[in-house]
Amino acid sequence: MKKNLSECLMVKFAPVENVPAATADFLDGYFEVTACNYTDDGKEEYVGYAGTDFSADDMHQQAAAVGVELLPYRVEKLTSENWLADNVIEFPPIEVADFCVYGVHEKQTPQTDKLAIRIYAATAFGSSHQTTKSCLQAISDLSVSGAKHRKILDMGTGSGILSLACAKLWAKDEPHIVAADIDVESVNVTAQNAYDNHLEKYIDVVQSDGYQAEIIKQNAPYDIILANILARPLIEMAPQLRANLKPGGFAVLSGFIDDQIGWVVSAHEEQGLKLVKVYDIDNWHAVLMEKKR
Repeated sequence: MKKNLSECLMVKFAPVENVPAATADFLDGYFEVTACNYTDDGKEEYVGYAGTDFSADDMHQQAAAVGVELLPYRVEKLTSENWLADNVIEFPPIEVADFCVYGVHEKQTPQTDKLAIRIYAATAFGSSHQTTKSCLQAISDLSVSGAKHRKILDMGTGSGILSLACAKLWAKDEPHIVAADIDVESVNVTAQNAYDNHLEKYIDVVQSDGYQAEIIKQNAPYDIILANILARPLIEMAPQLRANLKPGGFAVLSGFIDDQIGWVVSAHEEQGLKLVKVYDIDNWHAVLMEKKR
């Protein structure tokens, strides 16, 4: 499939609580461009973009060959001179707290007195979601409070937006930021975004399953850990977060909805963290927590 076709097909799969890893791997390999969106009730919605020669029969045959059962889906035709920009990466500039985030499709930097961050977010979700906005507000609050920020870990970095925000905000102090994600596409996008914003010297981007990468271990403990993921992995990784966070350090956690906030907070309180602040946008939440000294 060639990029920038005047027409393409969008294959949108039914939202589920968690897209199986084998299914996600297959779809990422089958389609040239994929996106993982999140519905207002916290479900994952996979979308693939294909040329007009897309064959549903071929997709099913290749999925069956590797033992993958596809989710229900529907196919829509997109017509545009640049369907990738118009339907995947285009979003209006977002101003939150100290930051203005805008896409690579913008011809000029938006007029703003905030810290401008330019991102390409085609296949790494997160640029304009409510949880991202809450995390940006929490980062600004940490800056106002004078929190230490020499070492920062961005776990599940996505498009790298939170790492970029920290690098922009504290550039004069030359922070060392590790941006980690299990998804190689997110790693590539984050590295490109860091380069485009001239922030690559502050950010090490790494593919990692949770806290397993060697560079994460070498740079621990951290002053700040950012984790905009989902409730289940946040809860599962709570002990590792505690082990990698300095006493007196802060964690910004997000990616959960109304009935999940208690579970996430309790799991981290059990690890010796205390709740500092809750951020709410629509049905989504983020929390700022501090590790007791």
